[in-house]
Amino acid sequence: MKPSPVKEFFRGLPAKFDAEAAEDLAAVYQFDLSGPQGGQYHVKIKDGACSVHEGTHPEPQVTFSMSGDDCVAVLSGRLDGSSVFLSGRLQISGDLGLAMQLRALFPTVR
Repeated sequence: MKPSPVKEFFRGLPAKFDAEAAEDLAAVYQFDLSGPQGGQYHVKIKDGACSVHEGTHPEPQVTFSMSGDDCVAVLSGRLDGSSVFLSGRLQISGDLGLAMQLRALFPTVR
């Protein structure tokens, strides 16, 4: 069975990570995704490296809650994250500064 587009996307994130943009950053981004493309993933940034794990992290600094379809569309650049947030389809909890930094950590994701 072929993995879902969301799972494939998260699996490929470490290869698109910009270690220079991360500098001394240590953060955990939690993604809680609903719908057919749903699931839980967390992205750890530490010591200039990125790792992706399925499931929930006990202490994420930022949590994004949205549908899996919206997540793929935003992260691939087909949908604007700000407009999804303003429309209420994306909830962000935790450190908003870190949330805003996410795009810079993965500059080649489109």
